[in-house]
Amino acid sequence: MPLDRVDQPLLGVALASATVFMFALSDVLNKHLAMSYPAEQVIAVRYLASLILLMIFVWPRIGKRLWSAARPALLVTRGLVLCALSFTLVMALKLMPVGETIAIIYLSPLIVMVLAAILFGERTSVVSWILASIGFGGVLLIVRPGTYLDPVGISFALGNAAAGTTLHLMTRQLSGAESAISMLFYATLTGTVVFTAWALPGLISDGIPLLDLLLMVMLGAIVTYGHFLFAEAYAYAPATLIAPVQYVHLVWAALLGWLVFGHIPDSATTLGMSLIVCAGVLLAMHSHFSEKAGPH
Repeated sequence: MPLDRVDQPLLGVALASATVFMFALSDVLNKHLAMSYPAEQVIAVRYLASLILLMIFVWPRIGKRLWSAARPALLVTRGLVLCALSFTLVMALKLMPVGETIAIIYLSPLIVMVLAAILFGERTSVVSWILASIGFGGVLLIVRPGTYLDPVGISFALGNAAAGTTLHLMTRQLSGAESAISMLFYATLTGTVVFTAWALPGLISDGIPLLDLLLMVMLGAIVTYGHFLFAEAYAYAPATLIAPVQYVHLVWAALLGWLVFGHIPDSATTLGMSLIVCAGVLLAMHSHFSEKAGPH
């Protein structure tokens, strides 16, 4: 009898680890490109490349299941939220260092925990609240008064955290009725339409050199493949085991930001980033072991 995919947690963790490295790499590419081009142009080419990849590699295998959906209007709405997520991310990266941007964005999982307790009545332990508070404290250290970070960039990063929270909650509500691939398709199609319409006049008048155009296409390929790998990781390991690995994204983002852009966070910011990583990992591990223990 073949081994159940869910019973291969090490493979799931390995896939998740590869995914967060790819996402950190995409953050660096986003920043590099956004320093030379309007955000909407970078995002438009990225979404278009992702859509083409879906149509080439996925559509022939699954046919109309790619776009079959019970609630297409809600999937388009979710796609618009993802558009806001994409735009605020690129704008924040354009104005701020990579590591600090991703650290602020990782406020989103903590907000999700709080809202899940309020909106869905999910039970949350005292330990979870303490760890969430530590994570919030880490964010406050990063965005403290007098920091060297751009206030507009901070606003975009906080907006991204809010959009990410909305996206997560919508995904939870839709996941019971919609497949992961149809959600990805509608999000990609929506983003392609919105950003192509927005960026097309500038793309026609300004043009993009071939090398930078290839980098934007590569960005789309990295993000699309990253999403596939992440979905695959969840197929091999439970979500509670995958969750702590996501915080390695922050570590990779800070390291790549230093290697590519030469940015080194100050001591208070480093402490804040460390608090976010520790609180997030411990919170995910606490959820994992609480789930395994079951109700008492």
